[in-house]
Amino acid sequence: MRPTGDSTPELARLLAAGPFHLALRAALSARGLPLHRVQHRLAARGIKVGVTSLSYWQQGARRPRRPESLKAVRALEQILDLPDGTLLRLLAAPPETAAGPETARPPARPYRALISVGAAVDALLADLELPADGGLHTVGHHERVRIGPAGQLLGRESQHVVRAHRDGVDRYVAVHQGDPGCDPGRVRVRADENCRTGRVRRHGGAGVVVAELLFDARLRAGDTYVFCYGFEDGTAGRGTEYVRGFAYTGGQYVLQVRFDEAALPVRCHRFSRTGPDAARARVADLTPSGRHRAVHLVEPCVGRGILGIAWDWE
Repeated sequence: MRPTGDSTPELARLLAAGPFHLALRAALSARGLPLHRVQHRLAARGIKVGVTSLSYWQQGARRPRRPESLKAVRALEQILDLPDGTLLRLLAAPPETAAGPETARPPARPYRALISVGAAVDALLADLELPADGGLHTVGHHERVRIGPAGQLLGRESQHVVRAHRDGVDRYVAVHQGDPGCDPGRVRVRADENCRTGRVRRHGGAGVVVAELLFDARLRAGDTYVFCYGFEDGTAGRGTEYVRGFAYTGGQYVLQVRFDEAALPVRCHRFSRTGPDAARARVADLTPSGRHRAVHLVEPCVGRGILGIAWDWE
């Protein structure tokens, strides 16, 4: 083991007792190393870790778990001149539940509890090593879905208004679930306004695309942000519903489904579900408007669960 060198008493205390994220933050501060320099030193050792992941680790928003991430932690011990195994030992301890007031929030429902392909979504999110809580509250979300002439899901566009509930938030993760037969490899992600596309992950068997949307600014706690994005699909057959799962409560949600004149449904209704296998509840007929081509629902304050619009072709 190497000595801790110029460790401060506070750093020594945190290295002994944890938690991991505070010990890492103190070590970075004691060595005077900004995250981009740490990233470069890791890259020189053949280890690829993004600045955002390093930031999440020191904030306590995410704990390194994957083998590549644990390899990075071992390298960090060397880069920060810490005794071998110090940070890894802290990772073996249960995570602190009170990382600070900015992270206090009711736990989210995992996607597997919301939608039928939720396990695939959770796996893709884990691969990105993003925090379960992205640090954002939805203030308002207006989503427009386009159904094509063969009854297929052509695409959807979203205008999203969010508020950060901790400092440093700079991205949002959007999830697209295609209809049965969807080819995720052909689904295109659009970053339309105040964002750009980051990492994209696809799951062929589940017909799912997970896209990281990077903001044009880093938000502080309390900041609001407006951004627009979309998915171009059209790869599956005729669909009969569009649903969205909500892991958190709060915020207004507006869903509009627009049909092609060549394929107009005979009936439409809105509904909610508590989970992917639950029965539909709060079912209500919807009357098309705009030359009988569009229906919509408005939920002033969403609850955790599923909202959707379904339609019958005959």
